[in-house]
This record gives sequence, structure tokens and C-alpha cells, in this order.
Amino acid sequence: MTRRCRNVPARDSAGPFALPDWHNLLMGHFIYGPGAEYEIEDRTLAHLKVAILAKLRVQESFLLNWTIEPSQGSGRVSVWLDPAIPIQFRFSGSRVPELNPVWLEALAHSSHSTRGMVIMAEAEAVDYLAANKPAA
Repeated sequence: MTRRCRNVPARDSAGPFALPDWHNLLMGHFIYGPGAEYEIEDRTLAHLKVAILAKLRVQESFLLNWTIEPSQGSGRVSVWLDPAIPIQFRFSGSRVPELNPVWLEALAHSSHSTRGMVIMAEAEAVDYLAANKPAA
């Protein structure tokens, strides 16, 4: 079963020839364990891949969280990530996007909170760090 991640509009049901307003977004999949599959926009997925693997590489387990948009039924999803459980990142596009270091830092920083790593939009990363990162 494929579930949609936050900030991903639902598919247009107007027929096979209708182009939904998000038709230019490439949708990849985060596959966790033997059957949990989540559809996530490729650029977001590329950033998640780097942030998640940085933690799993040092044998850290943690919670990954995101919200479900009202157009998709509302709610929240939390997935416990552990180095012993297989994961896959399947991208729709063939090009690797340029990574935003601020977004990566925000994802990594959020993973140290009691809520766990929170999938946030790229535009939210600066505000998240400003509100949650201790002053130097």
C-alpha cells in the first residue's frame, strides 16, 4: 500500500489526459521494511535519504514524522527507523538534485528532539532552525 507524504497534493481524478497542477513534480518512494511504502516528492526524498543515512550509519534509531494534508484525509504518520530494518529510496527522476545544506541541517536537528526527525518543506527549514537551534 502506498501512502502519500505531507505537502503532496492528491492526484487529479479528471481522467488520463488531465494534467494536475503538480504534474511536474517527480514522486519517489520511501520503502521501509517488507511492505510499508510512502510516496514522497523526489527532492524531499533526496534530502531525507542523506539525513536518514547519516543517523543509521552511526547505528542510531529514531522516529521519522510527517503530517498528512487535509486533502488526503489529515493525520500524522510516525515511523521508527532502525539500522536493522531494510529501507529503500526509489526515485522517479534520473537526476540527483542539488542538496540544500540548510534543509539538511534542519532535518538533522529535528531528529534530536523528542518528536524525532520531522519532514518539513524546504521553505520551512530556515524558520525551524531560527526557532529551535540554540544561539552560538
